[in-house]
Amino acid sequence: QVQLVESGGGLVQAGGSLRLSCLVSGRTFSNYAMAWFRQAPGKEREFVTAITWNGGRTNYADSVKGRFTISRDNAKNTVYLQMNSLKPEDTAVYYCAAGRFPPYELGRRTNDYNYWGQGTQVTVSS
Repeated sequence: QVQLVESGGGLVQAGGSLRLSCLVSGRTFSNYAMAWFRQAPGKEREFVTAITWNGGRTNYADSVKGRFTISRDNAKNTVYLQMNSLKPEDTAVYYCAAGRFPPYELGRRTNDYNYWGQGTQVTVSS
């Protein structure tokens, strides 16, 4: 089994920044592509960004391009989400997820990922 634990959420004003972390344990971290999803109240869980096993390729939702950056440190079994220029519409529970894909492929659907964290709340005030 793979365990994922997110941290770094909180309350921030619009225009501010937050950095989320997701620590992975249980299996070889570098075997997995990693992703961040988010879910706002009353809405479906949506794709935010993903990164391949070695960080060589990333993919972003249009709504966060240019503002969010995903990265990973395989030596620390951790994936990060740097969020800048935050907007009230970014308010959601953010989840990290792990999945296995052919090299340099990434998924954008929740069903593409096998393992999930418990989520961390991000609230952006206007």
